[in-house]
Amino acid sequence: MRRLCVFLGSNPGRRPGYEEAAASLGRTLAREGIGLVYGGASVGLMGALANAALEAGGEVIGIIPQRLIDKEIGHKGLSDLRVVGSMHERKALMAELSDGFIALPGGVGTLEELFEVWTWAQLGSHDKPCAVLNVEGYFGRLLSFIDYAVEEGFMRGPHRDMLLVANEPAELLEKLRAYHPPRVTKWIGRGER
Repeated sequence: MRRLCVFLGSNPGRRPGYEEAAASLGRTLAREGIGLVYGGASVGLMGALANAALEAGGEVIGIIPQRLIDKEIGHKGLSDLRVVGSMHERKALMAELSDGFIALPGGVGTLEELFEVWTWAQLGSHDKPCAVLNVEGYFGRLLSFIDYAVEEGFMRGPHRDMLLVANEPAELLEKLRAYHPPRVTKWIGRGER
């Protein structure tokens, strides 16, 4: 893995553990020689992640739409800051530059980015691993709902298993490195099991 894309909040959240985990992941990626691709902001968890990776000597590529640069939240100290025209361009370039994806705590944008790349994996558009760093149990309820979607027949088990989960950065990197995409031949339609 040369680079990993991390989706996470532009807010810090209420618990100090969120920012600590973002910084820990940034340091871990730098220590392991894995470049970071992220949304390019200097604020919230995004800023904590990027700053920690930079301070540890890591490569950090930020990708940010022009309208967010205009709001002055772009990080000015990155290895590489790429300004794009839209959120669609941002996500496409992040995916192109990355060998896998990690979500940390964040809001609807973080979830949307995670679900999009996970959907692309389910459809066979890429075979890169998708993961969540479950900081302080943040994703617990979401993961329970996803398991419920499997129980109710709206998702196949192998597709659920494509989403890797860990509580610590080192454990998550180990799972990402060991990931092999499942062999899913076709979607099981209505009435089939």
